[in-house]
Amino acid sequence: MSDRWQNEDARERVGEAARVMDWMNIRPGMTVADIGAGSGYYTARLSARVGPQGRVLAQDIMAEYVAGLQQRAVREGWANVTVGLGEAGDPRLPPASTDAVLLVHMYHEIEQPYALLANLVPALRPGARVGIVDVDDAISRHGTPRALLTCEMTRLGYRPVAFNWLVQQPPRSEYLAVFEAPSVPPDPAGLQPCSP
Repeated sequence: MSDRWQNEDARERVGEAARVMDWMNIRPGMTVADIGAGSGYYTARLSARVGPQGRVLAQDIMAEYVAGLQQRAVREGWANVTVGLGEAGDPRLPPASTDAVLLVHMYHEIEQPYALLANLVPALRPGARVGIVDVDDAISRHGTPRALLTCEMTRLGYRPVAFNWLVQQPPRSEYLAVFEAPSVPPDPAGLQPCSP
């Protein structure tokens, strides 16, 4: 998985992170998990948004990204950021630790989506929301079709609560889909895969 969807300046020019954080209602004092944090584009902006009383849990499964992000956090003085190494099917977040979760341009890379989504539930506080940013396109073209995402999320008991287009220019139409998690961690065993 690439640690950069585009360079940070290009993403900043279109105001991507600000719009996503506004739509997710990210506020000072919240704890937000950035799953698949990569080089830290969202981590940097989440750190500023949640402020000194908030916290950002920046996680990735690539050790080199985690090491680079730890160095960047120190270099840029992100005192409210904790960087961690997750696993393909488990973000390894502390229990009841997060008010919101973002998975940005990486859902299509997840090898075990049912396991990851099930293992995410214990980390969520009551009312927490999960936001997924991706391209409404085939997985083979580094996207996640909207219908596939909705199918997989709802099979695990996640409830869709909001949907916004970031860019609507097929074939690279980008979206933010927001879900509320089930109150009880689902058992992914035996769940049928959704058709892409």
